[in-house]
Amino acid sequence: MTRLHLLGLVVASALFATASAHAEGDKAAGRKLVYTCAGCHGVPGYTNAYPQYPVPKIAGQNEQYIVNALHGYQAGDRKHPTMDAQAQSLSDADIQNIAAYLSSLAK
Repeated sequence: MTRLHLLGLVVASALFATASAHAEGDKAAGRKLVYTCAGCHGVPGYTNAYPQYPVPKIAGQNEQYIVNALHGYQAGDRKHPTMDAQAQSLSDADIQNIAAYLSSLAK
């Protein structure tokens, strides 16, 4: 019985650590920030202002992917002139909020 309790404690601790390591952003705040994204990424209804230039669909994308991508542009690990400029203007809270909102949208 002691092993079962210990296993339960380990699993509960791991789940708690995982949940607290990634705080969810504010979706309402993120919704206000994505207006600049919609011109290229076409968030509402997936329409794209530049149909001849393929851009990824970000509505419904995995939250952590969005966070990682924006941090990648900030760090210079990912390169795109428009995205570099956009990402540089965002705080960590902005990125969390944008990711929370976009990931909440249906694919």
